[in-house]
Amino acid sequence: MNKTDSIVRRILGWKLNRWDRWFDYEKNLFIYDSEFQPEHNLDHAMLIVEKLEKFGFTFSKNGDYEVGFNNIRATGDTLPQAITNAAYSIIEQNSTVHSSRIWQQLC
Repeated sequence: MNKTDSIVRRILGWKLNRWDRWFDYEKNLFIYDSEFQPEHNLDHAMLIVEKLEKFGFTFSKNGDYEVGFNNIRATGDTLPQAITNAAYSIIEQNSTVHSSRIWQQLC
């Protein structure tokens, strides 16, 4: 699973409908994989920002190539790429936290 797929599933909550398209249940809309490029399109990246803000994250921008969500910061070659990198960092951080909780419970 690549970075965009992880963000689409875990943050936006879209479901894979076919190998090449997602389904957004909130908007009742099909989105083709090739049409959603948050690393290259600022409008697409801002969908991620809006969703994370609904989850309680605070978005901050430091220049054109660095962003943050609460205490998580990321950079990129462009603003959309920085947003995508920060969102993916949130996913990675939460995956690690959940894994360590599982190991604590098992041991």
